[in-house]
Amino acid sequence: MTIVDDHTVTPAGPRRQDRRRTELARYLKACRARITPEDVGLPPGLRRRTPGLRREEVAQLAGVGVTWYTWLEQGRPINASEQVVLAVARALRLDGTERKHLFRLAGVSAATLPSGPEPLVLDPSTQVILDALAPLPAAVSNTRFDVLLYNRPYESLFGTNRVRTDTGRFNSIWCTLLAPPCCNPFLNREEALPRMVAVLRSAYGKHVGEPAWEEHVQKLSARSALFRELWERQEVAPPETWLRVFNHPKVGAVRLNASYLTMPGVPETYVVVYVPEGAQDRERIVQLSALPPGGWLRPCHQSGYE
Repeated sequence: MTIVDDHTVTPAGPRRQDRRRTELARYLKACRARITPEDVGLPPGLRRRTPGLRREEVAQLAGVGVTWYTWLEQGRPINASEQVVLAVARALRLDGTERKHLFRLAGVSAATLPSGPEPLVLDPSTQVILDALAPLPAAVSNTRFDVLLYNRPYESLFGTNRVRTDTGRFNSIWCTLLAPPCCNPFLNREEALPRMVAVLRSAYGKHVGEPAWEEHVQKLSARSALFRELWERQEVAPPETWLRVFNHPKVGAVRLNASYLTMPGVPETYVVVYVPEGAQDRERIVQLSALPPGGWLRPCHQSGYE
């Protein structure tokens, strides 16, 4: 057991640490109170004055000392290792979001938490919002450029049924890389691709070693020499607003600014909305929204790009 020497902390530090410990104590008490002994396979016992588990029961489940856990819940200035905090989280049956919150309050890194992505759940109202944005093309994407939802103008702009990954999902960077000139939605592909790959590499930095991400990068590298070249540049960039020039076979060139809106309830997912650059672009977007989806010369798989 290690006691923190508060005298070694900078003058501004103690107040912040005291506040964090107070919040940690309150959070642990609340989590403990909502779990019954039966929930974790313990006998109910008699004469419980408060709901939930007792401190000694949490300590037993976590495999830590009763005194240590009591001090932790009292907000005492003690240090806790990642493994011990994770054991407490398991004992309290915390989910992924709750565990991260506990780690932050405890002041330790979350390196021992599972690195895989949490299940992605999009609210059904998200599609309603995308549809309401028409005639502006809009979609929901993750940081791998997988397009999860989109409205009809977006479907017409990209021809989303033409170029898909081997998992059957439309991926905008996959489409931009592999669609041949006859079917590529971008006129400024030479400018767009380096930016897209830089944004992808920036996101990849948070997921190095994760199977889904490593497989995604390997497949792109195997299919595209240009991707390999851009990936090796080691350039990174944020998903910021910038001009894209599209070429639709029915309405012609359209200049659109891609704007990104984060989705706080869904990590590493964002809404991208394409806003016309000028008056002519606005007219063409209206025309696009009135067309049936697609309109491309031929499916890209006929050119060997699936």
